[in-house]
Amino acid sequence: MHALKNSTLYCILFCSCCLLLWACENDIKQVQALGSKKIGVDTIIGAEAYLSQDAKVKAKLTAPLMLRTFTDTVKTEFPKTLHVVFFNDSLKAESQVYAKYGRYLENDSKVFLRDSVIVFNVKGDTLKTEELYWDRTKQLFYTDKHVTILRAGDLPLYGTGLTAKQDFTNYHITNPTGFISVADSTLP
Repeated sequence: MHALKNSTLYCILFCSCCLLLWACENDIKQVQALGSKKIGVDTIIGAEAYLSQDAKVKAKLTAPLMLRTFTDTVKTEFPKTLHVVFFNDSLKAESQVYAKYGRYLENDSKVFLRDSVIVFNVKGDTLKTEELYWDRTKQLFYTDKHVTILRAGDLPLYGTGLTAKQDFTNYHITNPTGFISVADSTLP
């Protein structure tokens, strides 16, 4: 009887070990998926956001669609146009930006704009380009692409590459092309 109990116990242990080994088979894709990070995406329809600095509103952004992706860096995308109004300390609009696409990387404090980018200021100067970056910390726009600047009552300026203040009152075209109007000389 004692031998029967031992053999039954060994049989149960052997079957349990076999079941345990058979159940521990892992699919390599499932194991790899455990280590991968899940990407979270917030979707905002009809977005309106304000940028403030030192308790003062500096900009207002509106966009029909805003997507915030949370990975190693927080990325905000505007795939269906965006409009930004920049304000001075008196809350008067200084300049405005339109683009069909925008992307903001929070860790870098930089915004990338592309596709029909237009920037204009209160004086009526208008910048048109296909790609533009905005450095939030330096409050500068820059690009290495073709630019056109339309100025009220003057010839347009053309070139490749540009650096401009955020209020678009001062800009520098890296490689200007075309004609530039010069005031008449007062020399006889």
